[in-house]
Formats: sequence, structure tokens, C-alpha cells
Amino acid sequence: MISAAQGRVQGRQPAAVIDIGSNSVRLVVYEGVNRSPTVLFNEKILCGLGKGLAKTKKLNAKAVQSALRALRRFRALADQAGAVSLDVLATAAAREAENGSQFIKEAEALLKEPIRVLSGREEAYYSALGIISGFHDPDGIAGDLGGGSLELVDVRGRQIGDGITLPLGGLRLQDMSDGDLDAAAGIARKHLSTAKLLTNGRGRIFYAVGGTWRNLAKLHMSATHYPLHVMHHYEISFDEAQRFLKLVAAGDVDYMRGIEDVSKNRRALLSYGAIALLETIRLMRPSKVVFSALGVREGFLYSLLSEREQLEDPLISAADELAVLRARSPAYARELADWSGEAFAALGYDETEDEKRYRRAACLVADISWRAHPDYRGSQALNMISNAAFVGIDHPGRAYIALANFFRHEGITHSVADPELSAIASPRLLEYSRILAAIMRITYPFSASMAGVVPNLSWNPTSDGIDLVVQKAKADLIGDVPEGRLQQLARLTGKSLKIVVA
Repeated sequence: MISAAQGRVQGRQPAAVIDIGSNSVRLVVYEGVNRSPTVLFNEKILCGLGKGLAKTKKLNAKAVQSALRALRRFRALADQAGAVSLDVLATAAAREAENGSQFIKEAEALLKEPIRVLSGREEAYYSALGIISGFHDPDGIAGDLGGGSLELVDVRGRQIGDGITLPLGGLRLQDMSDGDLDAAAGIARKHLSTAKLLTNGRGRIFYAVGGTWRNLAKLHMSATHYPLHVMHHYEISFDEAQRFLKLVAAGDVDYMRGIEDVSKNRRALLSYGAIALLETIRLMRPSKVVFSALGVREGFLYSLLSEREQLEDPLISAADELAVLRARSPAYARELADWSGEAFAALGYDETEDEKRYRRAACLVADISWRAHPDYRGSQALNMISNAAFVGIDHPGRAYIALANFFRHEGITHSVADPELSAIASPRLLEYSRILAAIMRITYPFSASMAGVVPNLSWNPTSDGIDLVVQKAKADLIGDVPEGRLQQLARLTGKSLKIVVA
């Protein structure tokens, strides 16, 4: 009997991070510290440490006991998960409360680990790193809304501008306004008027980080019946964001369409989160609001990587890991990723930088559903890929990768399995998904999804079409099935294609 876990990357050592926030305390255990970390375990407790802090200047006593109980359990859970490291980060409430140092001392005694109490500038810095780690070449303003504070920082590629922190967290805004939403809006406008960096974000992207803002995205998804319930890189245009946020900021969220998909203990702060976001984007006027599942914790992990690791593409890294864990031959998947680019070029299809990345990722995950019954490999691939914990990819790109692998198994003439998902992809990406699937379907009967054959196939433009050249050593693999698949690609692209032996 096989007893060792085969579904985990060998050699990875689990790493745990505890985030002590003003509203929640969370433990995340990651499979390891790498470019695209996978979560092994995740649990949060809404303690409300910062509740009343704006008036009392102290951490809520009941919340402190709740947090300490949670931390005792989290220490045990980190040990149970085999974490070789435990890093503990504390943010606004702990650093600002008069009794914050006493709480930190008790927490350190329970955890048997030092706690990093982040300054506002450090919190903004790690939030920015979270955006850098989760988006390909980001360009905009990152905003991280916690229970006690709002951090804002300019991000361009891997360059981080000066960050600021404002006392506009959901709990604090609720306390400072005495629960009056109109007053909360006035307070938010007053503090945000000092955020001069927002004027540099005009026409760029606003990256929204934090639990309350993620729940606003979830509410918008439900209210609009959005088909892909993946939080990371969910986008709302500036105009639509204003319209939606005005509704939430008005209160009465319990009667909004889709509210049942937001947990009840998160609803109380939705209106305050909406106010903070609405007033922020009114000043900034971004092209769109993009929500991030990655924040301070992931930014901190990213900071631990070498520069070489930081420069890796997180999408390609995650797709390659899936190939290692689930494909018949990861080496074949890598060969296909290289060869498909040659095929696109030979067929005359140009690709943007992102389209090249998405095509490569699609090839790396092209065989991850092979253990399913043949009748269900396409639908399983579609579901696994469209909902995978990928970062560094937008939703149209995610749909492209999923649809390419659906057509790869079901056939390029098959009707679209999920019309709503295909609508997320642009017409160009939908076309490219079928072309890529047709290319994949040619290599499969040549190679049996094993390495060593694809490098012996090449494309040669001629005066009357394009030849698929097979090296003589692999000529025995030519047959009716690969020839039929090549003609499917010919009909799809309108090209004259034939197989020849070198």
C-alpha cells in the first residue's frame, strides 16, 4: 500500500503565517515558500480586536480573550500540519492600542514565537508585494482595507512607491461615525483628501485587498449572476463600481440581491467598506477596480524568496506544478508548451505576451484529467482549470485555458460546454482556444502523451501550404488518426496542411 502523500510537491516544507488583524485573526499553512504557494490549511476567527478602539484607545477585552484562545489553537494546528516555520504578523489594532503591547506579550508566550507588529508603512509595503506576487506586471494603486486601517501604495511592475496608512478600516469607520453612514462618508472624504498619491492613479487600476472588499466582490458576483466564482482578478469597471458601491453604502444590505452568499458576520461592515472604496475611487478615478485574493501574508512570503524566484511567472509555476502532480508526463507537457508556440507562428497567428503565457499554461495542464473516465475528461478539465487557485491571470485568460482543454478532450467541433464561461473569453481567445486544442489533438496520437516525440515534429511553409514534417525515426507513428486530426486543424484555420517525412 502506498502511504506517502502523492498529491503534494516533494521536498516542500510547510510554512505557517498568522495574521492578527483589527477584525480577524487568521492562520494559513502553505505547502511551502515558493512563487505560487498552495494553501494546506486556512482558518480565521472574527475576534474584533479593534472594536471600539477609536473611542477607548484600547483593545476590546472580550476580543482579546477570543484572540488568545484562537492563537493557542492556531499554534497547535500549525504543529499538526507539520509547519517548519511560523511567522506572526500584527497590524493596526495591536500597534495603536494602549494595551496592545500587553496583548502582544501574552500572545508571544502562547505561540512561543516573536510577533512582528507592522508599522503602517510596512503594512502598505507587504500589501504592495502581495499585488506584485499575484498579478503579472501590475500598474496602479493597491489599497488594503483592514478592520482598523486602509493602506494605499503605488505599484508599477516590481516598483513600489511610498505607502500611506489612513484610519479608515471598517471597524474604525463604524466607531468614528457612531454607526451613521453619512457621517462615515464625510470622515472617509476628509482623510482621503490627504492621499495625494491617488491623483497618480487616474486611468490606471485600483487593486482592492482585504476581507470586506472581497465580500463586496462576492456580493457583486452574486447580484449579477457572474458565472465564474473566482475572487482573484475579478474586475468591475469604474462606472459600474460607483453604481454598485452607492447601493451598498446606502445600507439595507440584508435586502440586496445575492446577500445570502455573504456570511452574516461579515455583513455589518459591508456598507463601511463600500464607503471607503467609493470615496477612494472617486478621488482616483481608476479605469477599473480589480480584486485581489493576495495581500499582506502573501506579500510577506514573497519577500522571503530569492530574486530569481521572485522573477518567476506564478501562472507558469503553478501550471507546471499541476503537471508534475497530475499529468502522465510533465516532460511531454513542457515539450507541447514549446512546440505549440512554433505551431501558432507557422499558422500565422500572432500572440500578445499574455496570450503566449496562457497558451503555455494551457499546454502544461493539458493532461491533468487523464485519470477520469474518457467521457468526462473534458468537463473535469474545464472545472478544474476554471476554478484553480491560479494567480497572474485574468478571468478571460482563465476561460481560454479551460476551454482549450475542454475542446482538447471533447473535440474542436463540440458545442461550448459552458456558454457563460465562453462569454468571459473574448471572441479572439475563444477562437484561439479551438486552434490550440486542435494542435494538442495532433500531438496526442503521435506521442501517447509521453515525452520524446514532439521535438521530432516541425512545421515547414511551402508554396502550396504548410507541411508537418516528421523525422524519419518517428515515421512509424504516422497513421489515420494523426492525419485526420491534422485535417481538422486545416479546416479550422483554412490552411492547406499535410504530413511529410523528413
